[in-house]
Formats: sequence, structure tokens, C-alpha cells
Amino acid sequence: MTAKIVVLLVDDHAVVRAGYKTFLSLSDKVGMIYEAERGESACQLYNQYQPDIVIMDLSMPGMGGFESIRRLVSRDAHCKILVSSIHNELVYVTRVIKAGAKGYITKNNSPETLMAAVYQVASGNTFIEPALAQQLAINVASERGVSNQIEELSPREFDVFCLLANGLTTRDAAEKLCLSYKTVCNHTTAIKEKLGIKTLAELALVATRQGILETFDRSSMAMLEK
Repeated sequence: MTAKIVVLLVDDHAVVRAGYKTFLSLSDKVGMIYEAERGESACQLYNQYQPDIVIMDLSMPGMGGFESIRRLVSRDAHCKILVSSIHNELVYVTRVIKAGAKGYITKNNSPETLMAAVYQVASGNTFIEPALAQQLAINVASERGVSNQIEELSPREFDVFCLLANGLTTRDAAEKLCLSYKTVCNHTTAIKEKLGIKTLAELALVATRQGILETFDRSSMAMLEK
């Protein structure tokens, strides 16, 4: 008998975790499903249960999705992470794959797409939802990738970059990410240096050109503030 897939769900919204868990439980290929609401606890649960796949959100307080991916992969090179996010811009896809994730889908996908992604990633394959995979292929073919400057940002710097670009103050960003004000200030300075900019207005312009601001509509910001 083939062993069932052990899943670790990582999302700070209990409703999202409940929905995913309900659907995944319907599959006879899925076994135990563990839950974490932030990256710190996800790392602990991963060490404890060694799940076959981690389904990870990106926009979480504390460590955040990108840093969580980096830490999990650094601890276990065979860690299989499927990102499920509200973000549908290619800059997010390329960054999570570069960080070590094996798959990427957006949260507006059908349950069937989620299940297909889980099966593929748990089996050791990669999975990027078809629409995004097509966009990536077009970008590669036309040699139009995301800005090299954006790629130079660390996972935590990228989190700060996104929040500041969408109008949060440095103090608000610090509270959102559970970091000290001084730490976020240091990240902000590093971001400006790497992007070659001096003001937050220029930072927002860079984000707009990369399509990052388009994801943060009112509903998305409301989710972040919960």
C-alpha cells in the first residue's frame, strides 16, 4: 500500500487553512494534515513531522513566506514547498522558485488545480499554474525577466519593499513583520542602495513598473491587516 501524503499547511488565516484542509481530506492519497499560522511554528512542525509537502502562504506576519522557504530548504534540501498566494505577478514566482520552492499557484485557482499541484510537488516534480507558466515561458523567450535590482533584495528586504511600496510607514511595516523599527529602517536603507533610489516615491515607482502594486487592492490589504 502506497504511503499517504503528509501535509503541512502554513497560512495565518484560519479560514484558509480550514478550507484547504477540508478539500485535501477528501483525497484518499492524503494522510495527516498539520497546520501552522506563521513561519516560525512551521519550521518547528516540519522538524517534528517531516511532511511530504508544505503548502505555504507568502504574506504572513513574523518571519514571512520567503524567509520561511529559505530556512526550510537550508535545513532540508529535499523539502518540497508549494506556494499558494494571492500574488499573481511573475516577480513572486521567480523569487519563490529561486528560494527553493517547487511549485506556485494563486489562491483563486480551482480545488482541482490545488490537488494536481499537491500530487506533482509531493512526487518530486515542479508545478506552476498554467497561466503563470505560460507567462514565464514568454518572458524567457523574449528575454524579459524581472529587474535584476529586485532580484538582489533578500527575502526580508523584499517583504519590507512590498509593504513600503503600498503605503505603509516604516513603523507600520515593523509591526506587520514583527520586527523592530530600527531593523526595518536598516532594511529600508539597504533596499534604497540596491535599487539606486533615494525616496519612497521612487520605491513605489519601481514596484509599479514590476507590477507588484497591482496585487495589493483593497481586499488584499484587508487580508494583510487581519
